[in-house]
Formats: sequence, structure tokens, C-alpha cells
Amino acid sequence: MSAPITTYFVFIFIAMKTASLAEIKQELQNLTAKEITDACLRLARFKKDNKELLTYLLFEAHNIEGYTEQVKEMINEKFKDINTSNLYLAKKTLRKILRLVNKHIKYVGSKQTEVELLIHFCLMLKHSGIRIHKNKALNNMYMQQLKKIKAALSALHEDIQYDFVKQIDELKTGI
Repeated sequence: MSAPITTYFVFIFIAMKTASLAEIKQELQNLTAKEITDACLRLARFKKDNKELLTYLLFEAHNIEGYTEQVKEMINEKFKDINTSNLYLAKKTLRKILRLVNKHIKYVGSKQTEVELLIHFCLMLKHSGIRIHKNKALNNMYMQQLKKIKAALSALHEDIQYDFVKQIDELKTGI
């Protein structure tokens, strides 16, 4: 009596090489309008972020100021829901709000909008009543946002920078 022969199948998954942006741009130029539309719709089905970005590009990109105000209102609503009595829960909610802010900053792709939204986030955090200076992680989060504001601000024109200086000074007071 012979022992059963077991066969092992080894599947090797070869990672598909991702095309560069230049290659994608070149290929998109060769497609018809219908093929591009189909590709965008298919892309939107796979991930919520893709759909949100397409929504921004199609419906909101022409009015950046209005979009920025909508995002600020969304931030205000999220800050109303923060549990300020428990720092752990407050920290989790603040990180969630910050992810939302950063996502919208990526959609717009403007340094001025980045500065506006981050300043608004920091102002809301400062005036929220959360004791950010009692918690090292919250304090680090706040300080990191100030660094991001400074970095984005340095890329703006001097006249625009001047407009934001007063708001940034308000953020730095009481630290």
C-alpha cells in the first residue's frame, strides 16, 4: 500500500507594474471622450474617495471659496460632536476631523486653501475647551498643524501671507 501523494500548488502572484503619470497621461490622450467617461465612472465605483474627488472636480472646482466655506462648516459640525470630558475620545475624534480636513486639502490642491482650512481647524481646536496642553499627543497634533501651516504659507505670495499673519499669531498665543 502506497502513501497518498499530495501535490502542492504554489501560486505566484506577480505584481502588475503600475504605469507612471506620464504614461497614463499619454494613454488618456489616445482615448475617445466616451472611453474616458467610462474609465472615470469605473474608477468612481471602486473607492468612495475617488467618487468624492470626481464630485469636487465636476461640481465644486469652479467655486473654491464656496467649497472652502462648506468644509469649514463641516469642521464646525464635527467639533460640536466632540466629547470634551474624555481626552481619549476627544483625541480620536480630532484625528478623524483632521483626516477629513487633509482629504479636502488634497482635493483642492491649493496652498492658500490648505492654510485657511488648517488655521480654521486649529482655531476650532483652541476654542473648543479641550485641554490640549494637558495631553502630549494633542499638543503634538496642534504643533504639527502649526508647522504645516508655516510650510504652506511660505509657498504663498507675500501679500497673501500678510493676510494670514494675524490669524497665525492668535494660534500661537497661549501656547
